[in-house]
Amino acid sequence: MAKSRGFSIYLLKDTFSNENALKDDHNLELLSEDNNNLPNGSIMYLADRPGNAPWWKNYWGINKDLYQVQKGALIFLPVNNRWVVLTFGMTYHQLKDNCYEYDFGLRTTLNALDPKKIKSTDILQPENAKRQRIQIPSASSLNFFDIRHDESIIKKLTGAVKFEYHDLFKNATGASSLRISSSLQPNEIIELCNRLIEIYDKTDYIQSFPDIQNIVPVKDPDRLNILHQKLLEAFRDAPRELVLSIPDIIDYSNSFKVKYNGAGRSNTEYEDIYIGDYRNYLEERNITEVNDINAFYRHQMAIIDENGETIKQYNIYKSFLYDCKIEGISYHLCEGEWYEIDSNYIQKLEKALNPYFIDSHTFLHNCDKAREDDYNISVRDANTDVLCLDKTNISPKGQTAVEPCDLITVLDNKINLVHVKISTRSSNLSHLFNQGVNSIELLRLQEESREKLKTLVEENPMFCQLIDNGLYTVTYGIVTKKTGHSEKLPIFSRISLLRAVNSLKIMNIPCSIFFIYDNVERKKIKKED
Repeated sequence: MAKSRGFSIYLLKDTFSNENALKDDHNLELLSEDNNNLPNGSIMYLADRPGNAPWWKNYWGINKDLYQVQKGALIFLPVNNRWVVLTFGMTYHQLKDNCYEYDFGLRTTLNALDPKKIKSTDILQPENAKRQRIQIPSASSLNFFDIRHDESIIKKLTGAVKFEYHDLFKNATGASSLRISSSLQPNEIIELCNRLIEIYDKTDYIQSFPDIQNIVPVKDPDRLNILHQKLLEAFRDAPRELVLSIPDIIDYSNSFKVKYNGAGRSNTEYEDIYIGDYRNYLEERNITEVNDINAFYRHQMAIIDENGETIKQYNIYKSFLYDCKIEGISYHLCEGEWYEIDSNYIQKLEKALNPYFIDSHTFLHNCDKAREDDYNISVRDANTDVLCLDKTNISPKGQTAVEPCDLITVLDNKINLVHVKISTRSSNLSHLFNQGVNSIELLRLQEESREKLKTLVEENPMFCQLIDNGLYTVTYGIVTKKTGHSEKLPIFSRISLLRAVNSLKIMNIPCSIFFIYDNVERKKIKKED
């Protein structure tokens, strides 16, 4: 029986081939020998550089010659007017970020997998770039992984394939690339890749995973051009909706800093990921405007360790997070890919959320403060029956601090917990909405939390009595210049809000959302978020 071997497979976009898919500064060597088993028309590049000594050799004063040597290869295969790339070792880093179909591995896997035999998932929540890997010891259906399809994007999936594909491979892992093991011989690899492209083009996944269509990648080149122009405008106008994020799972237990390059060298290091620092870098290089989307591909965000060594590096385009709306359709940019949000789903969100929005409020006045804490104090000072609990804590001893609310009062003979946030940035609002739910859960489940809240409001006996009775309402106050209802929030904030109000509804907690008009010209304030 032939030995099974692992392959990592990329499908290049129509406009890319071996001639333009590699990075300009790649260090691969073109294979020139003739006597080999490569299929006709294929092209191989090798990674065959002398290795460096590991850092710990000199650290421990070891004299013996030690070298870390990494070998690798990258093969371009012509398959029915397309190019497929097989990568071995770390050579996939030599491919341009925009040269391959980002959904090839995942979509092929979704079409090929047995829906009841999934083993592992990597998911991304675009609203805050939160990543999570879920693994189980035995294969199961996707429902077992408790994935919320309306707010998460599946980035990687591993499982056993349907019986009809067992002649090709038994298991598959799909992300941007497809990882499989196969016992096929070199002269059969072209046909394998041809079959994989056929699987990729199928729509079987719609039947197997129907909810996955709420969020889909944008592939139409004309639509992408429009979205690119929208992105350039956003970078020029600097809305809060456009931010930078590390497009990968990062180990935050290790210290790191950030540097930018691609438009000229800079020795400036930054402590965190902030789009304003990238703009500062461009200004240092005398670049006042970016009019070409390709500049975001050339410019790099480098994550460096304490010794200044690069851990990972990403182009700026891949690091953007951005929500926008064009011709009534909502889009989200994440990890270099644009996603279209299903219109019916958008309507469903608005229908579910709009009844919770109120057009006026009894004490949440317009905001003329730069800081949230100052605004909360101003509301307290203007209303004798309102207390400010900003920066207080009701979590049980030894647990992570949980703020009960920013402002507290009595409304309709119930304790009204008011949570305030300046900004309609998606990740900030997600924190706001989760805070409202977490606070109620603690007060309902933990006597210690209720006692802490009663201590905070002990000057008002009525508050304490209502807390003992478990009677609450929640109000979310969002400081913004926007007017309207849920349609004014970023798409993933709406999804997060729906999850929050549904959780409160289950607990029989009335909820309302109010837009607090923002009188402050915040473009004159350095943005810390």
